[in-house]
Amino acid sequence: MPYYPLSQIKTNLYTNGQEFTSTPNIPSNSYIGSYWSTSDGKFFTGKTPQDTPNSEIFKIPNNDFIISQPSSQITLLDVAPSEIQPSLKTYIVTKKIDPNFSISVPTQNITLPTIQDYQIGEFRRYFCKKTNELLYIEIDKSTYDKLVNKDPQIMWQLYTPINLAWQISGNKEKVANTNKNMISLAMQRQKLYRFDEYLKFDYTKYFL
Repeated sequence: MPYYPLSQIKTNLYTNGQEFTSTPNIPSNSYIGSYWSTSDGKFFTGKTPQDTPNSEIFKIPNNDFIISQPSSQITLLDVAPSEIQPSLKTYIVTKKIDPNFSISVPTQNITLPTIQDYQIGEFRRYFCKKTNELLYIEIDKSTYDKLVNKDPQIMWQLYTPINLAWQISGNKEKVANTNKNMISLAMQRQKLYRFDEYLKFDYTKYFL
């Protein structure tokens, strides 16, 4: 490993396993722990170069938010991977199920606070996260309830429902701190990686 002067490194960094892999192009070999980085875009294990052994770790590719929205409806055959579609087709024929039966997927539908909500000082915000992708969607209560209740008309298996009690009036600094703490708690409990980043760290949204 080449020598890097202190001016060209950042030390005492930490990753929770979502950013780096110990083997190039194999995300399943994720690395959790301390690391340090260099000015030429390389990353090594350990808090500092002196914290050996310093093994190189690699950025997991495509580790960004998916900003495209999914189609609002899919069919049974869309759900099944190609390798099991033949058996699914047999099942559909045997059970006399319409193969074009559609199942909805969550799409963005933002709930806005009402005058009554401002009088109370808070309202509920609803979200969901796709379980196998870094995709968050702000949804309405109806969609949230369908996901929670595992409604067969929605693809609940692929989404984690989220709801937050969102402060919108009072002391602005306290509101920001309360909302920030609520987001941090939700991220810890439900393992919502980069959820605060998705919300653009805007802890006073809708404040009045």
